Amino acid sequence: MAELVRDGDTLTTLEKLEGVHGDLSAPVASVEAATVLEDAIDAVRGWRLPGTALPGVFAMGTFIGGGQRGFAMVHHRPATGVKVSFQTGSYTAWIVSAADPQALIATLGL
Repeated sequence: MAELVRDGDTLTTLEKLEGVHGDLSAPVASVEAATVLEDAIDAVRGWRLPGTALPGVFAMGTFIGGGQRGFAMVHHRPATGVKVSFQTGSYTAWIVSAADPQALIATLGL
């Protein structure tokens, strides 16, 4: 599962097991919003390029559609997650599973 971490002025996904992507990073200054998702899988939209998904179970990789390019690392357990939207950068949003999304957002200082 991907893990979101903040290192100074940089927000990073640390992907330990899935191997879909290398670690991603973005400047914290480019973060537009951080949103708690009650159903993170439902928030993933678009074509997988590259990636894999099983509807309602997991979504991993890059998803493109509707003028958006997002990164997702989401599992049905926990169903909750965090969506980090960006003003600039290669991705418009990252969506990651989180057992306690509010605590994660607070820990990241977003």
